Amino acid sequence: MIDLSRKFLFVSSLVAVSVLSILGSNTPIAAQSTVPESAYSDLSWRLVGPFRSGWATAVAGIPEDRETYYFGGADGGVWRTTDAGSTWQPLFDDQGSASIGALTIAPTDPQVLWVGTGQIHQRWDIVDGDGVYRSTDGGETWMHLGLEETRHIGALWVDPRSADTAIVAALGHVFGPNEERGLFRTEDGGSNWNKVLYLDADSGAADIAGTPELPDLLYASLWQVRRYPWLDYFQPTVGPNSGIYRSDDAGRTWMKVAGTGLPEEPMGRIELAVAPGTEGQRVWAGLELADGGGLYRSEDGGASWALVNDDSSLVGSYMGWLLPDPSDPNTVWAGGQPLRRSTDGGESFQIIRSSPGGDDYHALWIDPTDPQRMITGADQGAVVTFNGGKSWSSWYNQPTGQFYRLAVDNRFPYRIYSGQQDSGTVGIASRSDYGQITFRDWSPVGGDERDGDVPDPTDPDIVYGAGLGGRVSKWNGRTGQVQNVSPWPLSSYAAPPGTTRYRYDWITPLAISPRPPHPIYVGAQVLFRSLDGGTSWETISSDLTGAIEGASDCEGDVPLERATECGYGVIFAIAPSPAADGLIWIGTTNGRVQLTRNNGASWTDVSPPNLPDWSKINIIDASASDPATAYVAVDRHRVDDPSPMAFRTDDFGATWTEIGHGLPQNEWVGAIRQDPKQAGLLYAGTNRGVHVSFDDGETWQSLKLNLPTTGINDLLVHEDDVIVATQGRAIWVLDAVAPLRRLVGADLGDEVILVPPDTAWRLRFNQNKDTPLPPEEPTGENPPVGAILDYILPANATGSTVLEVLDSEGTLVRRFGSEDEIEPPNARVYFADTWLGDPPRLTAGPGHHRFVWDLRYPAPPTLSSNYSIAAVPGRPTPARPEGAFVLPGTYQVRLTASGQTVSQELEVAMDPRVEVTSAELSGLLELQNDVAAALARVVAVADQTQEADGETYEEARSIARVLTSLASDLESADAAPTEPQRELFDHAVDRLEDAEAQ
Repeated sequence: MIDLSRKFLFVSSLVAVSVLSILGSNTPIAAQSTVPESAYSDLSWRLVGPFRSGWATAVAGIPEDRETYYFGGADGGVWRTTDAGSTWQPLFDDQGSASIGALTIAPTDPQVLWVGTGQIHQRWDIVDGDGVYRSTDGGETWMHLGLEETRHIGALWVDPRSADTAIVAALGHVFGPNEERGLFRTEDGGSNWNKVLYLDADSGAADIAGTPELPDLLYASLWQVRRYPWLDYFQPTVGPNSGIYRSDDAGRTWMKVAGTGLPEEPMGRIELAVAPGTEGQRVWAGLELADGGGLYRSEDGGASWALVNDDSSLVGSYMGWLLPDPSDPNTVWAGGQPLRRSTDGGESFQIIRSSPGGDDYHALWIDPTDPQRMITGADQGAVVTFNGGKSWSSWYNQPTGQFYRLAVDNRFPYRIYSGQQDSGTVGIASRSDYGQITFRDWSPVGGDERDGDVPDPTDPDIVYGAGLGGRVSKWNGRTGQVQNVSPWPLSSYAAPPGTTRYRYDWITPLAISPRPPHPIYVGAQVLFRSLDGGTSWETISSDLTGAIEGASDCEGDVPLERATECGYGVIFAIAPSPAADGLIWIGTTNGRVQLTRNNGASWTDVSPPNLPDWSKINIIDASASDPATAYVAVDRHRVDDPSPMAFRTDDFGATWTEIGHGLPQNEWVGAIRQDPKQAGLLYAGTNRGVHVSFDDGETWQSLKLNLPTTGINDLLVHEDDVIVATQGRAIWVLDAVAPLRRLVGADLGDEVILVPPDTAWRLRFNQNKDTPLPPEEPTGENPPVGAILDYILPANATGSTVLEVLDSEGTLVRRFGSEDEIEPPNARVYFADTWLGDPPRLTAGPGHHRFVWDLRYPAPPTLSSNYSIAAVPGRPTPARPEGAFVLPGTYQVRLTASGQTVSQELEVAMDPRVEVTSAELSGLLELQNDVAAALARVVAVADQTQEADGETYEEARSIARVLTSLASDLESADAAPTEPQRELFDHAVDRLEDAEAQ
């Protein structure tokens, strides 16, 4: 711990500060766009999942409203349920920060919500915020109220007499000093703030507590805490200026509570609770100390205190909190690994909810009108109870997981792998055969929580997972067994340097070379390599972090400038080159980039010049095509510098070009990747979103599109997709980025652009034969199925648009027009509108457009069709038959728009999982065409006889039902028709000929 006690301390007088003078602008400064966003605006991110909740940091409910609740996530924004936790909807997707530190509903108006951004829970990946937000319509819309530099807000108190009066407990910067910390008060809904309690630039506010019966009496806590660039869990989060304060005038003025019985040693996070019905005299304080701490209680408003429970697990910088029961002065709740309740004033606690491993409870709200009704927030999300905690709603319906490193396998469809903070691992399908990604499509893959999980390139049923303190697991998907294959199978997690053989940070870096024989690499202060699946390891480097063996003065509080030589730095990024054997890049937490070109026989320090110490190398991306090229994402936010920083080298690190300058200010870079198919196209993930560069990093622009605000921890480009792992919103994919590739170096004048389409796979959107999952079931989204056709129309585009598909002989296969009338299916609707959806339409007008052709010929004519059971809520349920698939091969796509006609080739390929011959597919299509022709004939018979010959008409209807059913069956599989199917067709044709002869 750095000694902060010698700094000049003072308590501020009441200083009035206007919002504008404190806050400045909330608009990030970015470089000028090189390509208008309208040129790719029809791209869309899709949520893959999983729907396994992440960390809920704040919760709230409305008294007497049994259905409506809110929660805030660590970096997942604000969510609302209106059905008591059965389903949740995000409300904060477009705000400046998604990290929620505090969430409060105004007692006088349940439509008024106050949100303080930036969590105060002291963890390595603590996420900062950008101030205070307020909603006056239940979270539908938000107003930013400033206080950006508070960064981390621990509590919000709203006056029970006025929804416009509030107090913010601002911790301030946790990685450095700043002035915007302490308590801020407003009486006009946040238009102006008064700084009512301030001690110094190193001490902020953590909590506020009061009781509705005495709204003028408040208690607050200040916390002096500083975090460090390295994993510093062995350094107590305490400071000599932490303490308790009291106000008797609704927070306008404050004085320190110096009652007897409080510890005299430096304290950490202090959480407070005031018992109801005691005139504000019974106060609990959870006090964290360097060597533990416990629960203290005052019976005289803070004049004196007594330690009533010395269980140190009741307090802590990560999950300590207290909440009084609103109806019983002897009952108080506490967080921690379990959710606990005391009914004897805090002297003993009973566990109400938890599970092995600990759920880590961070928040609780109790309905003051019905204390049996509660919502709690834990590392696994928010859940609701109506019976005092006997049973709770599910947390498998909130896609708020925090994911770190990404990997994919080479299957079709490919699977995505990542570690989720607090919950374990996931391998999840990028596409489901059943229309949507559900609980059926993902599973754990055996590793520890967070970090990364990497499939073996030659066997995707073997997955290696990195874990805490150097653990490496090997999961066998065929047996479910997990083996520890660590280079040194003894965890050193959170241990100080010099006390363990190997050092690791928050994440144990793990990589597998894409080049045979696919060695596995693990990084500590040295780099390990295994050539036999983790059975044995060799050390292929010395210490690459700049540590000096035998360095002196490395005990206790080591200052930043001496931390490197004392061994605090570790390897954080490993990048084996996809383009050359033996070439490996590594990056460290303290700003070193090292390179070997001979499998570790020798190493060269190629760090960008003048890169400051403790600039963490988040990710190195080694070019897929040029071994001399690499990109480096640099993160300095843990030294209180959130500015974006990234570098590019084209000569093995001999020289570097800084390419982060065009990214928004105050957005540090979590990941940077080169597009493997298009030189000059880069993607960057920051702590607020995704950006794209079309000129190799010289300029950047937003690629956020519909992606919610959240931090990006990793980003991959796999085949034609961009995948991101987020800090609070699970895993998302941007499908088919061909338009972005086409825009590199493009001249977007008056030309109509038809983007060269990617290979279109012959797939079915949904092969479900069961009852569809209900709309309430949380699901991820499948990618588009068919040919994804993108076109960009100039700014002066007018008129209609026509898209045609022709086969290799120039025969028209399909035609779509922007002015076409789309006839609804001739089928009986017997279900709710949510299953109908909107049919795809070709669109016109300036900018980017995406149209998906399903690779089918027009549906055959029928007298009536039937809606398929293969349905997805919100999507058009197909009416069967849908039409025969075109054969694999080369087609021409022709676009006519704005007086111009352009064409591109389209390759249609077979689902690689299907084993079928060309002759069998041709035979299938031939029979499908014959069935379609017969259906046209039977429809003609029905039209001719409907009025004149009832018997023949009914026969035609019967034949049509047979042929319609047969057409639907033939569409369901890529296989040669069966003999019974052919016999059924011949029989139907015989009947048809008889009917035509009548």
